[in-house]
Amino acid sequence: GLTGTLDALDFTALPDLATLDLNNNNLFGAIPASLSRLRSLAKLDLGSNGFNGSIPPQLGDLSGLVDLRLYNNNLADAIPHQLSRLPRIKHFDLGSNFLTDPDYSRFSPMPTVNFMSLYLNYLTGSFPEFVLNSSNVTYLDLSQNNFSRPIPDTLPKKLPNLMYLNLSVNAFSGGIPASLSKLRKLRDLRISTNYLTGGIPDFLESMSQMRVLELGGNPLGGPIPPVLGRLQMLQRLDLRSAMLVSTIPPQLGNLGNLRFTDLSMNQLSGVLPPELAGMRKIREFGISSNNLAGQIPPAMFTSWPDLINFQVFKNSFTGKIPPEIGKATKLEILYLFSNNFTGSIPVEIGQLVNLVQLDLSVNWLTGLIPHSLGNLKQLTRLTLFFNELIGAIPPEIGDMTALQVLDVNTNHLEGELPTTITSLGNLQYLALFDNNFTGTIPPDLGKGLSLTDAAFGNNSFSGELPQSLCHGLALQNFTANHNNFSGTLPPCLKNCAGLYHVRLEQNQFTGDISEVFGVHPILDSLDVSKNQLTGKLSPHWSQCTNLTLLSMNNNLMSGSIPAALCRLTSLRSLDLSNNQFTGELPHCWLKLKALVFMDVSNNGLWGNFPASTSLDDFPLQSLRLANNSFSGEFPSVIETCCSMLITLDLGDNMFVGDIPSWIGTSVPLLRVLTLPSNKFSGVIPSELSKLSNLQVLDLSKNSFTGSIPGTFGNLTSMMKTPKQVFSSKKVESSGRHDFVQVRRISTFSRRTVPANNPSLLDKYRDRVNIFWKGREQTFQKTIEISGIDLSSNLLTGNIPEELTYLQGLLFLNLSRNDLSGSIPESIGGLELLESLDLSWNELSGAIPPTISKLNSLGVLNLSNNLLRGVIPTGSQMQTFADESIYGNNPGLCGFPLSIACSDEGTEDHQELGRGIWLWYSIILGIVFGFWSWFGALFFLRPWRFFFLQFLDKLGSK
Repeated sequence: GLTGTLDALDFTALPDLATLDLNNNNLFGAIPASLSRLRSLAKLDLGSNGFNGSIPPQLGDLSGLVDLRLYNNNLADAIPHQLSRLPRIKHFDLGSNFLTDPDYSRFSPMPTVNFMSLYLNYLTGSFPEFVLNSSNVTYLDLSQNNFSRPIPDTLPKKLPNLMYLNLSVNAFSGGIPASLSKLRKLRDLRISTNYLTGGIPDFLESMSQMRVLELGGNPLGGPIPPVLGRLQMLQRLDLRSAMLVSTIPPQLGNLGNLRFTDLSMNQLSGVLPPELAGMRKIREFGISSNNLAGQIPPAMFTSWPDLINFQVFKNSFTGKIPPEIGKATKLEILYLFSNNFTGSIPVEIGQLVNLVQLDLSVNWLTGLIPHSLGNLKQLTRLTLFFNELIGAIPPEIGDMTALQVLDVNTNHLEGELPTTITSLGNLQYLALFDNNFTGTIPPDLGKGLSLTDAAFGNNSFSGELPQSLCHGLALQNFTANHNNFSGTLPPCLKNCAGLYHVRLEQNQFTGDISEVFGVHPILDSLDVSKNQLTGKLSPHWSQCTNLTLLSMNNNLMSGSIPAALCRLTSLRSLDLSNNQFTGELPHCWLKLKALVFMDVSNNGLWGNFPASTSLDDFPLQSLRLANNSFSGEFPSVIETCCSMLITLDLGDNMFVGDIPSWIGTSVPLLRVLTLPSNKFSGVIPSELSKLSNLQVLDLSKNSFTGSIPGTFGNLTSMMKTPKQVFSSKKVESSGRHDFVQVRRISTFSRRTVPANNPSLLDKYRDRVNIFWKGREQTFQKTIEISGIDLSSNLLTGNIPEELTYLQGLLFLNLSRNDLSGSIPESIGGLELLESLDLSWNELSGAIPPTISKLNSLGVLNLSNNLLRGVIPTGSQMQTFADESIYGNNPGLCGFPLSIACSDEGTEDHQELGRGIWLWYSIILGIVFGFWSWFGALFFLRPWRFFFLQFLDKLGSK
């Protein structure tokens, strides 16, 4: 525990000092050059302190020095060449410092040295020549530097007495020199983590004295040579991450003295040879992250009495976990996760009373959690997630008093939590999400604990959350989403300064949320959506400067949106929709420089949409303002701020004016443009056709005039076949396997996230609301759905044939306009169309027979037009039995109408009808023509169909 420096020591007062040992203290400062006055010094040990600065070259004057140990300090600069001239030095250790390359040409050989260590410094270049010339070295450690080039072939000739050689964690390249086989005394060869290639050499079999062989972390390639089984003295074998491609040789079972073996992170295949049971002294066995299959030989556990660590995770092992595993009673770590084990968890695991970590996650295990696990009183970590376990958590869980991590997420567990869980006084991590748990959570859970993670999401829990859940104020990740919780949130959350990730959405929480959360400097995401929370947005939350996601939609929050939130410059997703917020949107909103998703729809916000002059590189991709009272013209700020915009929803507001022509070029990535139920007017700009990514266009319920641009046929993305069509499942459906939760579990289990696991942002991806199949439905941003809705406007002219080029369309709604002409004959080319509404127009002529090719059509409405002739039959058309979809069309006949089509004289009748219709049209034109000057739009249209039907019946007679 000594501290301070050596500056005040008078070394001249100690002329006969032979040994100075200050190892393992807290001394700092420079090593004084005056140490060289200790002329009788034979041993100098300043290791494991905090000395800094350079090594004094004067230490080279200590001619009697035999043992020099300066390791594990903060010494820097070049190694003084004077040290190489110490005439009697035998033990030379400068490891674990910040030393740099000296001028090796000035170094002398050190023939007296037998122990030399320069590990963990900043040395570079090729193998040091002065080291090669120190011929009596038996222990050499140059590891954890940046030496490069091949290992010299001359090394055995120059250093024939080597017993220990450690060159690991450098940049040596080339093959393992065959000359190493001449090092007959070598017992310890560590050359892992370099760039060595050429496979594991067979000559290693001749090095019969080898105790330690570490070759891992090199791109060696090739197989594991069976000759390694001849190294009878071998105690440690490390071949991990060496790009080995082979099976495991049964000959390795001959290594009767082996205590440690790591073959993980290779491409090993086949099965575990039963012969490996011959490694009777094995203590640590690792073959994780390979392609091994088959069953685990039970004999391993009965023949390895000293086994303490067994890791076979991330393979493809099958079958049941052998019950013989209970014989390996010294086991401390058992990792079987990420395999294909089936059957139940053996009750015999309860015999492993020394077990500290047990991970059986990501398998296909079934049945109950054994009550016998309660015997594992040393267990600190129990992870069983991603299995098919059923039943309740056994009450014996409370006997595992050392437990720090309990993770059983994503199973089929059910029932209530046992009250004994409150006895786990060391619990820090609790993950129960994605199960079928019911009932309340024990009210004392968390009391006296320092829980860092609590995850209850996607269950059927009810009642209130334990108010002491965050009693230790250590909570970092808290998820209770998608349950039936009610009541208020624990008030202690306000003081959990370390909160990082909070998901409480879709419950029945009540209370004033502004009183629950405080200032959380590292908070990354907060989702309290779809509850019954009240209160206002607290300006204090602006101090949560690392917040990237804030979702409070579908609550009862009120008040204005404070300008202080503009300080959240890390915010990527902001969802305040479906609340009762009022007032204007803060003009500073564009200061949210990281914002990607913004949704303030379905509130009481009003005023012009705020603009800003400081706009650069704004990443906004989705802007949703629907169902408010925003007014003014189309937001001009979008032209300069939002070139990355993908979704723009301004529907159900009071915007006025034209759609600006710049929209076709300033937002080139736009995929969704919805402007329904506003007061937009003017013509639809043809520039919209430049939006090559556009897939959803909704301009319904406005006052657009003019014709439909024929250039819409150039909407490239609508021509494509959708890659994925989402079902009508709402966005609120839970995204299982929350990423952040799994990520933190991975921190404990040292495993990767299961494949196809959605990221956190997937859960909050963009949405689009579309009137689809008779009702408004919600689709996700990633859905490639294509459609156009121009209904309820004042559009005139023909339906452009170019619209039928958009073969990716799933819906098309042109209803309630003044469109005329016939339905394009090529309408049958829209083979994916599911919804077609052309009602309430002035369309005439026959229904094209090609419409029967629309095999996907589920919604059709052609009513209230001037259509005539036979209704096409066949294929999907036969499913439309509702007469109303063809109603108020003069001259239509056939199924499903009650008007039959006559086979004989049909053409004559139609011709006669057309003649009568012509005469009556002339007469009607004369009679009603004088009305046109004062606005026949409000009078003529309601009566038009009456007269036309009357005249048509008269003509048919």
